[in-house]
Amino acid sequence: MPANFTYKLGCTFHEYGIRFALQSPLADQVNLCIYREYDQDAIIRLPMQRSTEGIWQHLEMGFDWENCWYTYSIQGPTNSAYFEVSKFEIADPYALYVANTNHYLGFYKALIKRPTPFDWSESTQVLFEDPSDLIIYEAHIKDLVAHPSAKTQNQGIYLDFIEARKGGLHHLKHLGVNAVEFLPLQKFAYYEPPFRQRIESGLNNTWNPTSVNYWGYMTSFFHAPETLYASEEKTDHMALVGINPRAEYELKSLIKACHLEGIAVIMDVVYNHASQYDLNPLKYSDKIGYYRLDHKGNYLNDSWTGNDLDSSKEATKNLIFSSVKHWLMEYKVDGFRFDLAGILDWSCIDELTDMARSIHPGVMLIAEPWGGKYKPTGFSERNWPSWNDKLRNTFKGYDPIHERGILFGEWPQGIHRFTIENLFRGTLLTEERGLFHNSSHSVNYVESHDGYTLGDFIRTVLKHDRLNHKQETEQDIEDGIEQEVIRLQKLAGFMLFVSQGICMIHAGQEWARSKSIASNEKQGSVYDHDSYNKDSEVNYLNFDEKDRSMELFTYYKRLIEIRNENKALKNSDAEAIVFKVYQDPLHITFSIDGHSVKSPYNYFISINCNRTVSHEIILPEGKWEVLITDELVPGGEYVKTSYLVPYSSGILLRQKH
Repeated sequence: MPANFTYKLGCTFHEYGIRFALQSPLADQVNLCIYREYDQDAIIRLPMQRSTEGIWQHLEMGFDWENCWYTYSIQGPTNSAYFEVSKFEIADPYALYVANTNHYLGFYKALIKRPTPFDWSESTQVLFEDPSDLIIYEAHIKDLVAHPSAKTQNQGIYLDFIEARKGGLHHLKHLGVNAVEFLPLQKFAYYEPPFRQRIESGLNNTWNPTSVNYWGYMTSFFHAPETLYASEEKTDHMALVGINPRAEYELKSLIKACHLEGIAVIMDVVYNHASQYDLNPLKYSDKIGYYRLDHKGNYLNDSWTGNDLDSSKEATKNLIFSSVKHWLMEYKVDGFRFDLAGILDWSCIDELTDMARSIHPGVMLIAEPWGGKYKPTGFSERNWPSWNDKLRNTFKGYDPIHERGILFGEWPQGIHRFTIENLFRGTLLTEERGLFHNSSHSVNYVESHDGYTLGDFIRTVLKHDRLNHKQETEQDIEDGIEQEVIRLQKLAGFMLFVSQGICMIHAGQEWARSKSIASNEKQGSVYDHDSYNKDSEVNYLNFDEKDRSMELFTYYKRLIEIRNENKALKNSDAEAIVFKVYQDPLHITFSIDGHSVKSPYNYFISINCNRTVSHEIILPEGKWEVLITDELVPGGEYVKTSYLVPYSSGILLRQKH
């Protein structure tokens, strides 16, 4: 080995050949195993050399192993709570490309692959000078193309997303959003153990009857793309996935296609925990170096998934930084949404922020600011936007039976009028129950992948209320409530799009998508509020439903157009937003002075959350242009003096200075 050889974790190409480096300080021996083909026997097994830092390394002179597969066989103490023993080989935790068998253990192998040049041509990363300009569409990538109504070529998820004639990128363009936030695309553990069966590690699957992890919040390899979404891959049990390395090229092609349309790509990343039931390389290479453990060596569980990563440890920080850098530089993504970011420590966040912004100054770093601790204000201090669950819970509610929001004409317990006003201003720290230093740090939403869809939340509320007040069957109720669903869905969208900050909608919200899992005459529909484990039409977007709900889709499309065209609706100064006081607290009305954002217009917004009573508003002097009500309005419609706002609806007006 040359005297100047230094290690970099993972498999890298060097002027002398190919080098391998694995961190495993408690291991007694590590062997490098090389395979010509994924499903053949190893052609060679070589003992690796250990450094004083606990790094095991090998430099192979020459390049004969290029495009082969490799694993590590690790031996270590069998009586230590801080070292996980596995009789199986593991793949490299820093692997850039991984194949697997569709089995809960995974049987992963990493590809010895030289970085492949990719033609990004004229596409560039999407920059937003002001984060509040973002209109984010959160979606599982497969949901957008898997249903026949998406009209794809069935080539594979990544390619179908680009070429779908009704779903995929076509749909995002038609709707008019400027960012897509994909649920996890890093290599994850798709198969979980058989239900109610104890496996080798001692885990017993008592939680997942389908044994499928569809959403992907169980990351196995933080640098590798998910190969299930590449062309010709299958989800069949025991099928080999990723042995033809197409995923890298196809995912880059997808990102490039989005960029050419001016659509930013945000990745949902899970750095708070790792997959726990497969042959996860972090667990078997350096348990004590990556995980949060108690004094007995047991995994801690603030992530609610069984094994929290410890971002204060050097090994974990290096892994996170390397992963983020890789996705920014190699895949040209525009941002990251950090799952359960409340678990990550501030030192890690600060260093990560500096590193990411040095690579891409406009990178979007978005926190889900809970998990362990609730930290939206801390993230705001670091110029990170965060998901605003207070807005979600106040507008929509947390539970459709016991804890509803103002959307349903119910005043949340313990909430002052000033709190609700502050939500529309951007949930500012300077106001009642604020969270953020700047409104552009508030990611406003009323629906996400978690919980019921907004449509099903509304349906559940309406069905419950009608069953308690009318003698009707479930089926009669379902037949009669859809128009009210549309009305309330419009109102929810209206409130969302006139709130200061970043706007996010979830896939299918624009047509009141339902996740119905059962329907019969006695029970009616049953709605899934946690569909993480269903790779089925429960989750796939049916674009024929959009056609049947074109009124609602067109309404959301118009809201997006209005928001894009009117800066004052996104990031006005708090002082520019003045609320009017009406007798009914559910009648929320405010004006926006456009001068603070150099807009030629002033705005007048009235929201009537009362479920039964219409309310009159008295307008400031002059002629006011109607932008949108509970109905779409043709251009050039104006009102003066007053306007009657129907129940469960809103109106947006503007007037030139």
